[in-house]
Formats: sequence, C-alpha cells, structure tokens
Amino acid sequence: MLLSNPVCDESYRLRRWALAVVCFPARESPKTIMNRSERFLNACKREAVDCTPIWLMRQAGRYMEEYRRLRRRHSLHHMFRTPEIAVEVTLQPVRGFAVDAAIIFSDILLPLQGMGLDLEYTDARGPVIHNPVRSHGQVESLRVLRPEEHMGYALESIRLVRAELNGRVPLIGFAGAPFTLASYMIEGGTSRNHHLTKTMMYARPDTWSMLMEKLTESISGHLHAQVDAGAQVLQIFDSWVGCLNPADYRDFVLPYARRMFQSLAGLDVPSIHFGTGSSGLLPLLRDAGGDVIGCDWRISLRDAWERVGRGVALQGNLDPAIMLAPWPLVEARAKEILDQADGRPGHIFNLGHGVLPDTPVDSVRRLVDFVHAYRPARPASRV
Repeated sequence: MLLSNPVCDESYRLRRWALAVVCFPARESPKTIMNRSERFLNACKREAVDCTPIWLMRQAGRYMEEYRRLRRRHSLHHMFRTPEIAVEVTLQPVRGFAVDAAIIFSDILLPLQGMGLDLEYTDARGPVIHNPVRSHGQVESLRVLRPEEHMGYALESIRLVRAELNGRVPLIGFAGAPFTLASYMIEGGTSRNHHLTKTMMYARPDTWSMLMEKLTESISGHLHAQVDAGAQVLQIFDSWVGCLNPADYRDFVLPYARRMFQSLAGLDVPSIHFGTGSSGLLPLLRDAGGDVIGCDWRISLRDAWERVGRGVALQGNLDPAIMLAPWPLVEARAKEILDQADGRPGHIFNLGHGVLPDTPVDSVRRLVDFVHAYRPARPASRV
C-alpha cells in the first residue's frame, strides 16, 4: 500500500494531536474536530469548519526530495503517463504534511495530445507544441477529446489515488480553462505577450470561436470523466487569463468559461476557478462560475472578497516567493491573510500560485500547522 509509511503515519498522528491541543479552546468538545476531508469540503460550500483548511498548488513536486529522486530516474512525460508513479507523487505531500486535500499529479496540457497536438516537455523551454494551431483549417482538423480513450492513464491514476486515500483527504482533479489551453495551442508554448492568440481572437473571431467551442466540449468531458473516476473537487486553471483586459474577457472568453462551469452543475462536486494575474477580472471570473474563486498574491484577500462578494468561497493567497524567506516573515504574512479572512466561512488557504522549487520543506510543514492553529482575534459574524 502506498500510504503505509510507519514513520510518516506516526508523524502525522503526532501533528494531529498537537493541532487538536492548540487549535481548539478547552471548552470545546473533541467531537467538534473535523477530519480533513470534511473540513475542506465544508469550506468549499461556505459552511462552518473547525479551522482553516489548507492545500498548496504544486504541493506535489520539485521542492520535495522524494519527488526529485523519482524525477532523476524518469522523464516528466513518463511520470504523468505512468499511474503508479503519478499516484506516488500525488501522495507524497499527504504523507509529509497535514494538508487538507490531495491534487492529482498531472498537467493541464496533456488533453491536447488527444486532440491531435504534438506535445513535448523540455527542460530548457518547458512545454512545447510542435504543431501549433494557427489557421482555420488546423482548428477544423482538431479532434474533440475522448477522455476514456485519450486520458485513460490519468483516470486510472485518479482511481488508484482515491482508493489509497480511503477518505483521509479529498482528491482534487483539474483541467486548464479554454482560454489558457487555446493560448498554448496557438503560441506553441509559453509567451510573454500572447500576440498570436490575440491576433486570432481579434482578427479571426470565427476561427477563435470554433477553437473555443472544441476546447470547451473537450475540457467539460475531461472534468466529467475525472469525477466518474473519483475526483471529489475540480479546479480549473486559467493560468494566462491575466493578459486580458475585462472587455476582452467578457466578449471572447466568458461565454465559454460559463458554459464549461454550467456543464459541471449536475456533478455535485465543488469547483474552484483560479486565474493568475486576474485581480481586475475577479468579478468576471465569479460570473463565469465556480463555487470557489482562487486569487493570486497581487491583491489583498480583503479586496478580493469585496470584488467577488460573499456568495462564493475564496482561495488564496500567499506569495509563493515569501516561502523562501525566514520563517518569521512567512508567519507574519500568513497571519495577515488569516486576519483578513477574519474567521468568515468559505476561506481555503493556499499560495497565490505553485510552490517554488527552492522552497524549504520545513517551511511548508510549519505553514500548514500554523494555518490550522491560528485564530483571528475577532471572529467575524457568520454570513
């Protein structure tokens, strides 16, 4: 069994005991202490929790020595496509820290292979698409993703992880949002200004619309298949949406994002909508959909909540670079965020983006325990 690590399990039990002592006043019954699965799912629904739940984007990855050992032996593509390895990487942070959720080890670009693109993960340039999509004919030739056929390895990873977790924490599945995937397809990789993407969007709206239609259908199907395989929460990453102004998002992106979220309505799983650099778009992201809106570190949590309103939960938003600082600064910045949340229901603590490779493992452990233990001095009224 992949979770049967006696040392890690004992460490986990000791941390749970310590948190139970420091998190909860003596007058509270131990029965009020939730398991981590209940805590995270309740926060997604803006229901009461015993303490603030926390997980970290890219919590399974490059800062952990266990991951580095695997990475030295295998290519990234091989790791994604080998369920046993993907399961092991997914579970590493669950063993190491008291995080309140696991997120499946995968990548937002993998579905593009099933649509007909030649994707390569390189050390020098990151992901590269060797046959970018830039003409109407190329968009017409794209397949709509068939998840069981094209993403079977990822779905098997979800099934295996869910069995290994056995209710210990919820499992998050995810996908890239239509705009971000369209940008990768058009640019052929990462981009600073996304000028090829915007050129198609502005000058060839019919081609843009066809591409976004195919992506919306493909992503929606992929998300449904992940839930069928065992995912209990879905996060949609719009990693590049911050390059857009609000009018462009409203006209060229919002209809497709909204349709994607509407397709998830019958699944009875919470959804998280996250975009980087999206402070000016937060009300539009809320309108597009999602039970939880994720925000990055470029806006205070208080201001983000004012922009999205109280009708959704909020996830965020410590700057990942702060994790490289001495612990007193990490603690002070985490405290600021928790004070801004002020005990209101519906806050999930996270970084404003993924864990950086040089992040000290001990800082991650201390952050998780601090977030669980901390209480704002003046609890907010329940909304």
